[in-house]
Formats: sequence, structure tokens, C-alpha cells
Amino acid sequence: MSNLDDLFVFTGQSNPRLARAICEYVGVPLRTTLHRRFSNDNLWIQLGESVRGKDVYIIQSLSEPVNDYLMQLLMMIDVARGGDARRVTAVIPYFSYARSDKKDAPRVCITARLVADLIEKSGADRVITMTLHSPQVHGFFSIPLDHLTSQSAFVNYFEKYKGTDTVLVSPDVGYAKEVVHLARELNIPVAIGNKVRLGDTNVKIESILGSAKSAELAIIMDDEIATGGSMVKTADAMREIMGVERFILACTHGVLTNDAAHTLSRIEGVEEIVVTDTVHIPEETRELEKITVLSLADILGEGIVRNHKGESVGALFTFWSEDD
Repeated sequence: MSNLDDLFVFTGQSNPRLARAICEYVGVPLRTTLHRRFSNDNLWIQLGESVRGKDVYIIQSLSEPVNDYLMQLLMMIDVARGGDARRVTAVIPYFSYARSDKKDAPRVCITARLVADLIEKSGADRVITMTLHSPQVHGFFSIPLDHLTSQSAFVNYFEKYKGTDTVLVSPDVGYAKEVVHLARELNIPVAIGNKVRLGDTNVKIESILGSAKSAELAIIMDDEIATGGSMVKTADAMREIMGVERFILACTHGVLTNDAAHTLSRIEGVEEIVVTDTVHIPEETRELEKITVLSLADILGEGIVRNHKGESVGALFTFWSEDD
């Protein structure tokens, strides 16, 4: 018998395309899950096979509609735990509530911690996730969490710009460490925006810090693009301060709310928008000329395989040497 015979993978409805790609990489079938919604809007979920004694992985991104997909995830974990699975791992390619990581106003919820508690209480033994907006969310879990990085996919894709007249830009200091490491791999200078958030959809870039004085092309990179406001303001600042006229916008999580893909595609100087498949990208968006979707199925799949076999996943946390 193969040592993958007791590895069972299920998925919620958030991103079945990615789930299928992960299963193809791992070399196991995607098991059936039945979903239904009652007339009173309650969800009903049934795993299509017995999971008794199995090592179960449930793939679900917390994308729109976030709360429906979160509830699906919790129910599927609970079903697997109640079905006497040997171990239950929640694979969450996009953990959207990672933005709500602190109490920044009176009488508000630290929702990332609440969601972490819900996942644990539902019966998960482990979590695998990708590029958290706030790394400290890792500490909200008391169960093991593998926080994987998408950066190797971007290193491979942007290899063609290595050593060229290109600058890699982080809109703010929050993502600066990752951008600095990526810029080092590509042998290009880095710039960091001084971003002030004025609201959910309104930001201001007050200045640009970095070693580059000018560049022909700017690759503006962040952990996610929602409305695209940070990307627009950063491009404007790079144009005004450094004279850059050509831009590539890149992120791990292409949330792309409010028709952001079309809006960003029409901005003068934007040549390409590069995202990954942690969030479901509709076909009409994939077909846009300037959209490129990189798959992270191999990274997530490798995380699943190594966990199943009891092997280290340390190499999936970073793509650079920690001695750098």
C-alpha cells in the first residue's frame, strides 16, 4: 500500500480549482463533499466518505463570502473530528481575518484571534496557511501552524528581471522584509513606501525610502490586493518621486474587490498584474490581457505531503538563507 493511502483531502466551495490542483500534485483524489442550503439559510454539509482513522486535510480559503466559507470550514472540521479521523488539518490558503490582529479602537474585536479559537474548538489539530497579512496571527493559535511563503513562485516568475533597471517596491514597512529578500534574490534595488491608511479604501503614500534614485520599471508588491488603493497611490508616488512610468503590480492574495482587476488594468503605465490562486480568480478575470495567475498548488501540496509523512516543512517557510 502507498503511504498516501490514508491521506484524504476535502474542500469547501471557496476554491475547488486550487484544491484539485493540490490533489494532482500530491497524487491523491479530491474526496467528495456534499453541500446544501436549507430554506432558512442554514448550511448542511456531509463528507462523502468515511474518515475513520484517516489523515484528513480540508482546503478552504476565507474569501468572499467570508463568513459562509468560514462556517463551511468549521463544519467540515467538526464532521471529520466526529467521524474519528486520526488527524484533521485545516489548509487555509487565504486567511482574510489576519488584518484584524489588534485592538486599534475602543470596543472592537480582535477577530483574527477569535477565528483562531473557533478553528481550534471545531477540532483542528493543525493549520497550514499562506502569507498572513500580520505574522503575529501565528501566535493566536495554540495548535501547530505552518505559515508558508509564496515567494519562491515570485522569484521564479520575476527571474527575467534579474539585474535589470527595475526596482522592487513595498507600499509600506509591513511587507518590507519579504520585499527586501526578494529584491536580493533578483539583484535589483528596493524601495519602501511610507503609507498612512486613512480608511478601508483610502491610503496616502507620504514618501518613498530606498537605495534607488530612478528606474525604468517598478514591481510593486504586497501580500494582497483588495480595492487596489495602495497600489494606485504607490504607483503615483513612484511616478512623481522617481520618474517611473512602467509598473507591474503583484501580490499573493488577489482578492480584487469592486472590479479592481479592470480598474487597475486601465491605469496608465500598468503592464501586468501578477497574483496567485490562493483566492479563486473568476474566468472573466483570468482572461484579462494584463492578468497573470501563478499557482501555489505545489507549495501547499508539498506542505501537505511533508506533514503527512512527518517531515520538516522548514524549507517552505522561506526561500532565502536565514544567514543572509
